Amino acid sequence: MLGLSVSSASKLPLLPSIKPSNRSRHNLQLSSRQNPNCEPLNHRLIHHLNVGHHHKAISTLDLMAQKGTHPDLTTYSLFLKSCIRSRNFQLGKLVHTHYLTHSQLHLNSLILNSLISLYSKSGDWAKAKSIFDDMGDLRDLVSWTAMVSCFANNDMGTEAIVTFLQMLENGLCPNEYCFSAVIRACSNVENVPIGKMIFGFVIKSGYFESDVCVGCALIDMFVKGGGDVDLAYKVFEKMPEKNAVTWTLMITRFMQFGFPMEAVNLFLDMVLSEYVPDQFTFGGVISACAELELLNLGQQLHSWVIRTGLALDVCVACCLVDMYAKCAADESMDDARKVFDLMVDRNVMSWTAIITGYVQSGGHDKEAVELFCEMIKGHVSPNHFTFSSVLKACANLSDPRMGEQVYTHAVKLGLASVNCVGNSLISMYARSGMMEDAHKAFDMLFEKNLISYNTIVDAYAKNLDSEKAFELFHEIEDLGIGASAFTFASLLSGAASIGAVGKGEQIHARILKSGFASNQSICNALISMYSRCGNIEAAFRVFNDMGGRNVISWTSMITGFAKHGFASKAMEMFHKMLEDGVRPNEITYIAVLSACSHVGLTSEGWKLFNSMYREHGIVPRMEHYACMVDLLGRSGSLLEAFEFINSMPFKADALVWRTFLAACQVHGNKELGEHAAKMILEQDPYDPAAYILLSNLYASSGQWDNVAIIRKNLKERNLIKEAGCSWIEVENMVHKFHVGDTSHPLAQDIYYELNQLASKIKELGYVPDTDFVLHDVEDELKEQYLFQHSEKIAVAFGLISVSQPKPIKVFKNLRVCGDCHTAIKFISMARGREIVLRDSNRFHHFKNGTCSCNDYW
Repeated sequence: MLGLSVSSASKLPLLPSIKPSNRSRHNLQLSSRQNPNCEPLNHRLIHHLNVGHHHKAISTLDLMAQKGTHPDLTTYSLFLKSCIRSRNFQLGKLVHTHYLTHSQLHLNSLILNSLISLYSKSGDWAKAKSIFDDMGDLRDLVSWTAMVSCFANNDMGTEAIVTFLQMLENGLCPNEYCFSAVIRACSNVENVPIGKMIFGFVIKSGYFESDVCVGCALIDMFVKGGGDVDLAYKVFEKMPEKNAVTWTLMITRFMQFGFPMEAVNLFLDMVLSEYVPDQFTFGGVISACAELELLNLGQQLHSWVIRTGLALDVCVACCLVDMYAKCAADESMDDARKVFDLMVDRNVMSWTAIITGYVQSGGHDKEAVELFCEMIKGHVSPNHFTFSSVLKACANLSDPRMGEQVYTHAVKLGLASVNCVGNSLISMYARSGMMEDAHKAFDMLFEKNLISYNTIVDAYAKNLDSEKAFELFHEIEDLGIGASAFTFASLLSGAASIGAVGKGEQIHARILKSGFASNQSICNALISMYSRCGNIEAAFRVFNDMGGRNVISWTSMITGFAKHGFASKAMEMFHKMLEDGVRPNEITYIAVLSACSHVGLTSEGWKLFNSMYREHGIVPRMEHYACMVDLLGRSGSLLEAFEFINSMPFKADALVWRTFLAACQVHGNKELGEHAAKMILEQDPYDPAAYILLSNLYASSGQWDNVAIIRKNLKERNLIKEAGCSWIEVENMVHKFHVGDTSHPLAQDIYYELNQLASKIKELGYVPDTDFVLHDVEDELKEQYLFQHSEKIAVAFGLISVSQPKPIKVFKNLRVCGDCHTAIKFISMARGREIVLRDSNRFHHFKNGTCSCNDYW
């Protein structure tokens, strides 16, 4: 037996120049039939190939070599094609080695074309090109097509197009396979213009009407290369002949490029046209159901794949896991887990699908990490998508230490340098407030792309460091990467977080220049930015100018009106949204319930709460119950709010009790406030908000001994109260102030203005409310403390820095104190200025001695 091995295939010599003489052409028919002893072996070899026994076939080839003979060219061709079809490229290379070593036959174009295809599909384009170059005048249309296809399949679009043009210069006319190959080479941004010219050639040649493959290649070119789904669909519609593959391709591309509803509709058309969907069709349409949250249709498709025996297909099962995870009304992962547990073959895709489902469904991050550990124990190697999802779970759990262990595992597997893993690490550190580590993770990235920059920009924006976010944005521009819609949305969010309307307006100007003005997500971000920066009129202008609005657009506008105290306008927008056929989501209901809460529309709030499930199938979540508690608590109906909490279908969390405790503080109900604080601390003994709210409740009623006990508990537990601060933007610079702040360069002028204001507003009837001084000191000192509150300092700075008639816009991280609210009303009257104050709950528009909240806040 000859020692042919797989390793020997990698040492193939390059073919010598093949230029057979006329005589040799006549001898190409030399075959094993000239050796009668070889005939049975040749038949045996062909039999092994026909039944797919490739290793037996190679053994027979060895036996023939031992007997001093070899197959004929037809058998060699059959062997090579069989290896190509089964993708057993190493075996195909062994056949090539056998020919070079033992055969005296001159290769014909049939064999040489198969060799080009073999090396092309195995990724060795250089050897394929060498064979092609040495063919000389043996090259035919199949040879040229194989070479164009080789370059196209190896992402060498330019070389494929050049080869196609050389073929035309040699007088050959392309066929459907050649057209398909060169069109594939044009499926990128750079080559689409050439592809469109080739499309014209295809139309003239008649191959568009006669071949499905050409139409499929054109669909992919327009979608992948130009992102033009409309043009791709026009090609699909014009195709006179379609098969199941064509339908599946168009459905899949609709889904991949953000048109899930079109994917579903096309699937229904496919079924009505009596084409049979396969696993790829089902994968595409089930994914579309996941995006659209069409649970009923998804369940029907699940039944269908069970009946057709496709439910065990890994890709279909992964799509089902994703669909059930995204469509669960109660955020339950039970159905998704059932599909996963029934899977016979769980590969990395399956594990990643279920882990990602747990992370995305919300509140199941611990289970995601546990599944990751189980996956590792089961010796399934995670991929970069798995690591990305698990790092997100660690971020949601605020567990950076666990995240670092996961990242170490990614390092061991050589996946740490993959951008999505690095980006998730940046996001995890940022969400844990560890911005220094986040920036180190960003700096460690081997190759930073736009997503990497977007991640770090978004991280700084969310951590209220808009200066650093804008600095990185300038870096993006300097590098010529080109900002995306997400970049602009992140910057707008950063400007909104600190109320920097000047920076927001600068970004708006950049957006207009960049051609993103009609982008829906950016328009939504602009609405949010302007409303959160105090310019509700500008937000409404953006909303009105939008071409297409989605539920986020409407919800952003409703939220804006609610936060500014325009409840009737918010309710009007909500009803108009319903009239326009836009279905509200959970966030929309939080917005309208908040609007009712801000102005005391109790009965309207009850109607909306009760209509959530009845009219729109939305099951109220904890946040909706918290909104109702806030609505009842603000109106002073504390007992009703308490009974409502006790009647909830699930245990109230700290958010609900914290909302109730805040209402108890406002209305001075010590007994219920103590109960609320107890319920919070049972769930989270280290929640500083519970201690602080209860301390404030005791302080407002003069129970200083209890205040001292709580402050001692805070200190013993190392719990830190969030420091109150206020800030104002003047000439694109943000000026921040804390209580009693004297660090500002204009501190002397600010306090002079404060003293002037104190005298003036007292003349107008202002009486300091010392109940809001939460320290046991003399009344005179209490009054002094009141005028050192950060919001008063910021307003005073605004008065000396912002010229008429611009409104003074101040922002505060906590709820504005009652005395400051009263004082600013008097200040607006004394100075004849409009003052806008955004606290942690809402906006207050002060003008001529009144506030837009009508003192209901």
